[in-house]
Amino acid sequence: MPAWKSLLSVLALASTAISCAHHDDNAEVVPEHEREELLKKWDQEWSFSGIASFAHLRPVKCLVEPSEHYDIAIIGAPFDTAVSYRPGARFGPRAIRAASARQMSGTSYNTRAGINPYKSWAKITDCGDIPITPFDNGLAERQMYEAFLELGSRKIVNKPAGVAGKGVGASHPKLVTLGGDHSVALPALRALYEIYQKPITVLHFDAHLDTWNPVRYSAYWQSEQTQFNHGSFFHKASREGLICNSTSAHAGLRTRLTGVDDGDYTTPGPEQGFIRIHADDIDELGPMGVVDAIVNRIGLDPEQPVYLSVDIDVLDPSTAPGTGTPEPGGWTTREFIRILRGLEKLNLVGADIVEVSPAYDNKGETTALAAAQVAFEIITSMVKSGVDEELGGWYGRREDGSGGVGVVEEVESAAKDEL
Repeated sequence: MPAWKSLLSVLALASTAISCAHHDDNAEVVPEHEREELLKKWDQEWSFSGIASFAHLRPVKCLVEPSEHYDIAIIGAPFDTAVSYRPGARFGPRAIRAASARQMSGTSYNTRAGINPYKSWAKITDCGDIPITPFDNGLAERQMYEAFLELGSRKIVNKPAGVAGKGVGASHPKLVTLGGDHSVALPALRALYEIYQKPITVLHFDAHLDTWNPVRYSAYWQSEQTQFNHGSFFHKASREGLICNSTSAHAGLRTRLTGVDDGDYTTPGPEQGFIRIHADDIDELGPMGVVDAIVNRIGLDPEQPVYLSVDIDVLDPSTAPGTGTPEPGGWTTREFIRILRGLEKLNLVGADIVEVSPAYDNKGETTALAAAQVAFEIITSMVKSGVDEELGGWYGRREDGSGGVGVVEEVESAAKDEL
């Protein structure tokens, strides 16, 4: 094409763009009182309506919107090509978001915590999903790391008060990841290590160790990429120095081990840095005894970042069948939520809920519902830690004795009267 024709084409395109822009500039301006009326009439949703974002939060593709800032981000990691048994967790983020539909900002006051996390100080955004390749796990590993690092390095919108405002995480947003298989925790820990420049305390709820040496799966067929799987990622993270061995804990354990002895527990190495609270221990300790054991191990140091990693198979498959590697003998949803509610003072800087595999869920979607509730409890604790006032909690009770009286207090009072 001659140069003059190319120039005419460019000028024509420019003219079209200018005319379109001119048209937009002359668009009708809606008077403020009319806009207010429209908002009153139509700015609402039912739990069953609207786009399926988490808790009806405003969805934003944060990875392509660098000017988007938040205090807490929900991010999907639809990845499941590192599993050893049942795939399908790539659909987990979608299922968890759908199951969160009844969590609407106007109807989400958390009675145990004394706060509505969606109507408090924190800007919470559903940042969409990381577009993770299903064809190359090495590339997927790098994609997740770069996404977590980018999202976790953004500026916050509101400075938290309270405990969260005084600690190491006060200037960084918190990420809550919806998995995906459990291997997504490795790139997340790498990103957190880069952001906080120190090993991260890990609180791990899972039926399985996830500190397996990769040779457990095959001692002969080994490659660099076989090291990255959903049963060995904490082994790899520990060997990379990403995890604080003196404060990390693993709760809900009930897996079988390899070989003919307990070498998976006792073989020396940094991957053995977790204390272990077995699923059966709840029978002797009770939920609050499990909480005390965890808090005593992890501590409440505001300068030590804590990452909470929840494999939904910590729950018994009778209530959460939709997972990749189900193990009978787990905790009930009620027990686990009670434990989570007791951990609200931990210095959480990030969390994940993983291994939700909706193809194996039941008609009532109990696995996805449990995962959505777990996310709600985690978000509530993150928000509450940034409030500088006594909110009470545990259904109106406060540490100073004020607040509402529940059934427990009524029973205790009646018992004292009888004495």
